[in-house]
Amino acid sequence: MSPRIGAAIDRTFSSLRTSRNFRLYLFGQLISAIGTWMNFTASAWLVLQLTDSGTALGANVALYFLPVLLFGAYGGVLADRFDKRRILIWTQSAYAVVALTMWGFVATDLVKGHVWIVFLLSLASGFVTAIDNPSRQSFYIEMVGEEHVRNAVSLNSAAFTGSRVIGPAVAGLLIATVGIATCFLIDGLSYVAVLTALLLMRPAELHAQTRSTREKGHLVAGLKYVWRTDELRRPLLAMAVVFTFAFNFAVFVPLLAERTFHGDAGTFGMLSALAGVGSFFGAMTMAGRVAEPQMRGLALWSVAAGVALALAGLAPTLPLAAAAMVPMGFAIMAFMITGNTMLQLRALPQARGRVMALYGIVFLGSTPIGAPIAGVIGQRLGPQVGFVLSGLVAGGLGIGLLWARRRVAAEAPAEAVSA
Repeated sequence: MSPRIGAAIDRTFSSLRTSRNFRLYLFGQLISAIGTWMNFTASAWLVLQLTDSGTALGANVALYFLPVLLFGAYGGVLADRFDKRRILIWTQSAYAVVALTMWGFVATDLVKGHVWIVFLLSLASGFVTAIDNPSRQSFYIEMVGEEHVRNAVSLNSAAFTGSRVIGPAVAGLLIATVGIATCFLIDGLSYVAVLTALLLMRPAELHAQTRSTREKGHLVAGLKYVWRTDELRRPLLAMAVVFTFAFNFAVFVPLLAERTFHGDAGTFGMLSALAGVGSFFGAMTMAGRVAEPQMRGLALWSVAAGVALALAGLAPTLPLAAAAMVPMGFAIMAFMITGNTMLQLRALPQARGRVMALYGIVFLGSTPIGAPIAGVIGQRLGPQVGFVLSGLVAGGLGIGLLWARRRVAAEAPAEAVSA
């Protein structure tokens, strides 16, 4: 092995090499994430079978993320104030309870004719996510330190999206053979892995971060801090637009599989898995990067994601649409990791939980707005039109950011000369 290849491998897996706690966490997350993707796939297919409605698909996704939009900022306050590892133990346990409850309703056929049960349990998961997400996002830096935080975020994203290759494919196979209920049972049991990892961690090896005090007003103070900090405000606003109006493609995928290409659950699982393949390679590529992420990179990945989304919508055949899923997943993952890392590195330690809570709000909490819009578009105009419109939004925003950046750079020398 050449020294250059060895150095690249060392960079790619640096956080695993330096942190036992992160090694445990990543292994647990990988197992749990397979169950999560099986749950996502099964839930979407279940809603489609119960209602035959793209609007209902969008509503279910929206209900899952609505609590993040409404209460995610309070989850950030908790993350900045309390022990994040303990918070995660409680939230992962709660996820397991919700998944096993869904399994009980589906296995006993009580869910038939009652899609509101699916909606209610999606809402319950959303409340857990509102608390879980800020602690989980800001826990990376406690496990690996600032030097390796992008690497840790990238590897965790690789594990989560790599499991996306396995989860939907397995879910599609199980739905077609033994029934949809098994997917929810496996998801509920998979949380044992991440809970074991959290319990086996060595707290003394965590990188202690400054915590906020228990005084009132931290929520408002965190919002003001982000708004007046340009390096945090700009990427958050850009991500809010893209996540809301461009990245709700998950609503279109089951419609594309069933209505456009007349497929079944296996077709849906295959398309989702290929998007996961692209996301995995995108995450692994970002894990090897060492330069600090900048707005230019965020803009370029937005353009790339827009082009890939449009290609998925314009594909005239299933094989071409399937092929387009790979670059789409790659570009979307690179955009997400770039934005996430920018916020992690530029936030003050005692406010990182609240900053990452806002990231969760624009990433997950925007879905209650974007998913119903996507559902209506998919139902009335078709999923292919939805993909193209999403691509136009992402690509247009990226081009706008690049134009604004070039304009600011061009005006700076002129201002210096006049001064």
